[in-house]
Amino acid sequence: MILPEHLHKGDTIGIIAPASPVKFAELKKGISFFEGLGLHVKLGEHIDRVHGYLAGTDRERLTDLHDMFADPHVKAIICARGGYGTGRIAAAIDYDLIRQNPKIFWGYSDITYLHTAIRQKTGLVTFHGPMVASDIAKDNFDALSARLFEQLFCPIKMCYTEEISPLHTLVPGEATGELVGGNLSLLVSMMGTGYEIDTKGKLLFIEDIGEEPYRVDGMLNQLKLAGKLSDAAGIIIGDFSWANPRKGKPSLSLGQVFQDYVADLSCPVMSGFKIGHCMPHFSIPLGVCATLSTSNKTLMVDVGVR
Repeated sequence: MILPEHLHKGDTIGIIAPASPVKFAELKKGISFFEGLGLHVKLGEHIDRVHGYLAGTDRERLTDLHDMFADPHVKAIICARGGYGTGRIAAAIDYDLIRQNPKIFWGYSDITYLHTAIRQKTGLVTFHGPMVASDIAKDNFDALSARLFEQLFCPIKMCYTEEISPLHTLVPGEATGELVGGNLSLLVSMMGTGYEIDTKGKLLFIEDIGEEPYRVDGMLNQLKLAGKLSDAAGIIIGDFSWANPRKGKPSLSLGQVFQDYVADLSCPVMSGFKIGHCMPHFSIPLGVCATLSTSNKTLMVDVGVR
C-alpha cells in the first residue's frame, strides 16, 4: 500500500477530465472551491476538448493523466466529472510512472475503473469523492461533503455513523479488511479483464445511479457467480439513486434484490451509506484498512494520506 503525501495550503492540484466532457461554467465554479481551500489549480491541457461523448480523444485524455502524475509541482489530481471513457485508456496507462510519482487521485463514478486499475497495478491509495464540475459546482453541494476534503490536508481516520444517515443491517457481524469498490456497473464492466476487482478478504463497497432493480439484479448476479460476493469480508451498500422501476412495470424492490444476493453470505452487510451519487457525499480513501460493524452501526476507515 502506498499512501500519497498530504496537501499543504499553497500547493497546486491538477484537474483533468478522463471520461466525459465538462461544461466550462461548472468547471470554473468548482475551481473557486479549491482556491478557497488555499490551493492553486492547474488544468489539464485538453480539459476543454469534446470528442463525441468523450472529453477528447483517448490519447488526449491519457496525456493529461500522465502529465499530472509526472509534474512534480502537482500534489493532487482531481477529476472534473465521470460519465464514460476511463476504461478505454486503462490498458495504455503508464503504471510505473504512477508508482514512481504517487499523489492524491480523487473522483468516483466512471473513475471507479481508474481507482481499481491504479490500486491493483501500483498499490496507490486513491479517493472516492465528489468531483469538480459534476458535484462541487452544484447548488446543493453541502457543508459535510465540503468539509471531508480536510482529510487531504491531514491524516484523519474517517468514521461513518448514523449521525450522517440511517444504516440498515442486512447481515449482522463485524469485519476488517482493505476497502475496495465503487460504481457497481463499472466493477461489472471490468470482469474478465486484467483489471477485474479482487475482493478476497476485503470490504467491498458498491453504489450506482439510474439503474432499475432488474439491472442491479443482473450485476449482482454476475458478481455472485464470479465469487466476488462470497470472497468479500464484508459488503458496504452505498447510495443507489434514481433506481425506481419504470411506472407500471412489475418489479422487485431494490431492497428485495439486495436481500436475495446477500442474505446467505457469511460476512456482514450494511446499507444506507451516503456514498455515491448523492448529497451529502461521504468521501473515502480506497485501498486502506477499514472496519464495518453492524452492532455499532459504524464504518471506521484508516487515514488515506501520510
